[in-house]
Amino acid sequence: MSTTIYAPNEANLARAVALLCAGEIVALPTETVYGLAADASNTDAIADIFSTKGRPANHPLIVHVLDGEAAKAWAKDWPDVAQRLADAFWPGPMTLIVNRASHVLDAVTGGQDTVGIRVPSHLVARQVLHEFVNAKAKAKAKAKAQQTPSGLAAPSANKFGHVSPTTAQHVANEFVDDDLFILDGGACKVGVESTIIDVSGKNLCVLRPGRIRVAEIERVIGKSVAPMSQDSATPRVSGSLDSHYAPTKKTIMLDSDALEIFLEAARDLGKHVGLIAHSKRFASARVSARVTFASHDPARYEHDIYAQLREFDTTNKIDLIVIETPPHASDWDAVNDRLRRATFGK
Repeated sequence: MSTTIYAPNEANLARAVALLCAGEIVALPTETVYGLAADASNTDAIADIFSTKGRPANHPLIVHVLDGEAAKAWAKDWPDVAQRLADAFWPGPMTLIVNRASHVLDAVTGGQDTVGIRVPSHLVARQVLHEFVNAKAKAKAKAKAQQTPSGLAAPSANKFGHVSPTTAQHVANEFVDDDLFILDGGACKVGVESTIIDVSGKNLCVLRPGRIRVAEIERVIGKSVAPMSQDSATPRVSGSLDSHYAPTKKTIMLDSDALEIFLEAARDLGKHVGLIAHSKRFASARVSARVTFASHDPARYEHDIYAQLREFDTTNKIDLIVIETPPHASDWDAVNDRLRRATFGK
C-alpha cells in the first residue's frame, strides 16, 4: 500500500478500522486538523506514530474518544470542572488534561502522570471511532479478554514541527514517501489545533489556545482562568515547543511599521516575498505574492492560515514568508500562538 487518499464511504471506513485494529496508522480528518491515528492501547502502533512523524518520545499524544463517558475511563479522577467543560464543549475542539488512569501507556503520556483527552466532532472521525470501539469490544469478547477502554491517539498528520495539515492532500504531500491510508473528510472546519485545558491540579489553566476562547471557558466555570504556569509541574502538551507549526522557508513576523521598512529593504535586495497581512496599508505593497486576511475575523484567519503557509512554502515564486503581526485581542490568542512558534528562531 502506498500513500493514497480514500473517500469516506462504507467500504473505506471499514478498511480504515481494520487497519487500526491491526495496529496500523490511518490519517483521518477532525474538525481542527488532520490526525495520524493509531490504537492508543497498542504499544507498537504508538511507536509507529512517533517513528513516522519523527516526534520526540517525551512529547505526549492526545487520546480521541467518542464521548464524555468514554473519556472518564482514561482518567484516574474526573473533577466537576472537567464535567462542566465536557458538557459545554464536547464534541468539539477542546482537549482536557487529566490525571491518567493506570492502563494508559507511558508512550502516550510522554511518561507523565497526566493524559490529554478529546472528543472530536468531525463526522468521519466519529464514524471511525464508533466502528473501532465496537470492533475492539467484539475481538475482546471473542477472546474472553478483559474489556479495557478503547481510543485513538491522533497527533497532527505531518512531520514533527511542520505546518499542520487541514486537507487530505496536505497529508499526502507530507508523507509522499510513506505507506499511508488517508481518509478524505474535506477541509477542516476549524483549522488550528484544539484548545488544551489543564484540569489535573488545583488551578485550571489553558496550556494551548484554540477556537474555544478563555472568555467562553470562564463563563462555564464561573471564575477566571489561572495564568499559564512555566514551572516544572506544568504538564507537557502537544504543540508546546518554542518552534512548531513551521514552514521550511524562512518565515518572519513583524509589526506593521517594521514590516513596511522591511518590505522596502527586501525589494531593494531583490528578495521574493510572500506577504500575509491584515492591514489595508499593505494592499498595494510590491511583493511577489500576497494574501490579506480580515482583521475583524480571527476564526477565518485560523481556518485559512495553515493552508496559506503551506501554499507559500511550496511555491518557487517566493524565497521568504513575511507575516504582519495579527491583532493582540484575546480572540487572536490561537493565531498569535501558532505564528509565534512558526517564526521562532527563523
